[in-house]
Amino acid sequence: MYINGLMNPSVGGYLPRHIKVVAVFDVNTLKIGHDVAEAMYADPITAPHFVPPEKMPKLGVIVQPGPILDGVAPHMRERFHCYDETTVSPCNVVQVLKDTKAQILVNYMPVGSFQAARFYAQAALDAGCGFINCIPEFIVSEHVPGDKDWVKAFEDRGLPCAGDDIKSQVGATIMHRVLAKLFLDRGVIVKDTYQLNIGGDTDFENMKSEDRLTTKRKSKTAAVTSVLPYETQCRIGPSDFVPFLEGKKICYIRMNGVTFGGVPLEVDVKMRVEDSCNSAGVVMDIIRVMKLALIRKVKGRLDSIASFSFKHPPIQPPSDVIAKQWVAEFIEGKRER
Repeated sequence: MYINGLMNPSVGGYLPRHIKVVAVFDVNTLKIGHDVAEAMYADPITAPHFVPPEKMPKLGVIVQPGPILDGVAPHMRERFHCYDETTVSPCNVVQVLKDTKAQILVNYMPVGSFQAARFYAQAALDAGCGFINCIPEFIVSEHVPGDKDWVKAFEDRGLPCAGDDIKSQVGATIMHRVLAKLFLDRGVIVKDTYQLNIGGDTDFENMKSEDRLTTKRKSKTAAVTSVLPYETQCRIGPSDFVPFLEGKKICYIRMNGVTFGGVPLEVDVKMRVEDSCNSAGVVMDIIRVMKLALIRKVKGRLDSIASFSFKHPPIQPPSDVIAKQWVAEFIEGKRER
């Protein structure tokens, strides 16, 4: 069975239609106070419409004002139509999650949201929700010195968590990993490699601020270099914001290899994707796998789905084929986490 290219159309009997949105938090005044069915089309949006606005039924879920914290970079306040903190107060996120009986909280804050990501992780703990961290803040994958031990906190609360930094369904990172693994399997030494990315959505506009990119660069680089059993020169990360690209992202990958006898091998790849929605199919799988984890009362990290679906998982698998098998084994109940 295939459903619009989803990797796992059914996860333990759960289909995409079984996922129900019960609460949404945002800082955008064009979205706050509106049904999520209307808010999802409000500016700024560069993603293609899966469903035309006129055909989208109301969901009865009103977007609530979430805390701003460091989730909005100074240069993005106007672009995000950010609310005025002197006139608007953030809602009680934990209470909303409890009132709506939310089971899973998904964090899709902008890159660089250190405080905000941790706020929502704590909210998930306090509300009794599983937590999915889709951004490159290291909450589930490693313990940041001086930070709370988040994995232990979720274990103690009896809740599952998964992260960090979601992969696109087919994006720059997975393409680069496949090439690196190909070179390794064919005995070609990777002398050096780079990945340059440009895009026109708000993700790239937010990343114009270099001080928000430390963990982003580390996450993307580790996802590629972890495939190789030796050190190599590698430069990866967002390169520029190009407004007229809108929701599109263009990736340039260069692989400089050395074959038998020291003969050079050079590979250049260009990929163009709709970046704004490229991880949607991936998070559909993670949500449903986490639902199984909640049913099975799994505590702490979900290593199988994390290794397959995140750039910076707790366990970086030697290949995505192995990671995919781990996910299948978990779904079938043959793997604990």
